[in-house]
Amino acid sequence: MKNPRLQWLVNATFTLLALPLYAQTGHAQAFSDWSPPVNLGPLVNSASNEQRAAISRDNLSLYFISDRPGGLGSFDIWVSHRTRVDDPWGTPQDLGPNINTTGYESAPSFSPDGHWLYFGSNRPGGCGGFDIYASHRKDITDDFGWEPAVNLGCDINSPQDDDGPTLFVDDEEEITFLYFTSLNRPGNVGDWDIYVSQMNEDGKFGPAVLVPELSSPFRDTRTAIRRDGLEIFITSARPGGVGPEPTLDLWVSTRTETADPWSIPVDLGPVVNSTTNDGGPSLSRDGTTLYFNSDRPGGSGAHDMYVTTRTKLHH
Repeated sequence: MKNPRLQWLVNATFTLLALPLYAQTGHAQAFSDWSPPVNLGPLVNSASNEQRAAISRDNLSLYFISDRPGGLGSFDIWVSHRTRVDDPWGTPQDLGPNINTTGYESAPSFSPDGHWLYFGSNRPGGCGGFDIYASHRKDITDDFGWEPAVNLGCDINSPQDDDGPTLFVDDEEEITFLYFTSLNRPGNVGDWDIYVSQMNEDGKFGPAVLVPELSSPFRDTRTAIRRDGLEIFITSARPGGVGPEPTLDLWVSTRTETADPWSIPVDLGPVVNSTTNDGGPSLSRDGTTLYFNSDRPGGSGAHDMYVTTRTKLHH
């Protein structure tokens, strides 16, 4: 079979059919189904784009990118804060020049301890198009205490586009990984693919390797990983989604142990996904709340922020 996309689809279909039920349902025995998504409303969302969220460990700060008026460049990282979890989100504020530039800032995510912010940017001086940057803060409750962002270097970044970082700290194995997405790296599967890099003892990230079980010949981007490392959400335009190809959907993959390969991703289905583009997942620390962006009808602008929830099941 000479068509790589057709070959991938055939292989994925047979693999998925062979998986046990628990691997296809995203550890359904631990959580309920996801609720119908709710739009975050016209204060967080605007007539512009709001995308690629990051939720803080205390669930009180929501970071996202937007090209709304008042920023420094095309897309900036903004933050909306609330005092208590049950309170409405406050007016978004631009994170300022320690994080944002006149370029394009993208896809923020937090380290589990809340002291580091990782994101993509195409600002000058990097290794290629988009590179991954990081910023540190001493006070994890200070949304404006971020130090000037630094490039993670050309071991992990490439001459191609690198974006959408997600940090996973494997406490049991004492290893730190950075998942991210890259466009057209040599040896890739196709389009945007998902890669992972391991942190060295000196605190720097080593060369990235492709995560083949999460990548396809189609667009595979922004990830969100559960704190225990056994469930990962991705954005993908692969066949089998709710909308017509090449619509983006949210997909989920699981594994039994952190050393295991990921299962074949499964679409989250029509309760969460729409027939338009859905992506940019961000998962709360306890795994019960998923923020994402969508351009489905009924929003405030091109892409709006939505939230869906589930509950932990106790046996």
